[in-house]
Amino acid sequence: MTEPRHPPLVILPACHRIVDERIFHATPAAYSEAVRLAGCQPLLVTAESPAELETLLELADGILLPGSPANVHPSHFGESVHDPALPLDPKRDGLSLPLIREAIARGIPLLGICRGHQEINVALGGSLYQAVHEIPGHDDHQPAGDETPARRYAPVHEARILPGGLLEKLLGPGPVTVNSVHGQAVHRLAPGLRIEALAPDGVIEAIHAPDAPGFNLGVQWHPEWQAAGNPVSEVLFHAFGDACRAYRDQRLSGRPRA
Repeated sequence: MTEPRHPPLVILPACHRIVDERIFHATPAAYSEAVRLAGCQPLLVTAESPAELETLLELADGILLPGSPANVHPSHFGESVHDPALPLDPKRDGLSLPLIREAIARGIPLLGICRGHQEINVALGGSLYQAVHEIPGHDDHQPAGDETPARRYAPVHEARILPGGLLEKLLGPGPVTVNSVHGQAVHRLAPGLRIEALAPDGVIEAIHAPDAPGFNLGVQWHPEWQAAGNPVSEVLFHAFGDACRAYRDQRLSGRPRA
């Protein structure tokens, strides 16, 4: 009799928040709930050394890069800080960026959301608009600060799915209606990435590395928000979960990975 296998383990890089003058490792619970919707086990992680990073890579059946109020430090794409008032999280940068490069190389399933989507582009050599609303021809993608979460994460614009890519395979030709909660956006696309979807003003809403050996996708919107019952979110997280299960089974069988 075949012994049942454990759920795939999906690691989520932690953000660093200061609460009561102490640093907390945190991420919104909606991301863990979305990982469970995918049929996987979430694990919030930190790492301070290459050895710790390697341990995480050996454990992971998938990686989910959550959104965050903090931005990727612009030094990672050769720029200075545009607005010093905005939060940064260099410790998350120090974990997420090498984690992404290794995940892409090893074929570990990877899903990036909002900041995570931007991290994928930066990790692979691209850049970001630090204030996309200041770029001529682009809209303000940030909701008003005093809105309730329900209003902040409500669908506000369409994302046009480009033909022939992973997103069209998953969701069909679209378009899909998405929420918009970001001040930064992909600027220069990293080598090897493909644009999968665009906002009406041309902001890149989804990216994919088609030549990488494993499942990978970055989306600028927040599919984790009330994911259960949202058809688009459920498709994305179930596809991610299926990829994590396949990776786990391959890893446990000892077969070489494609």
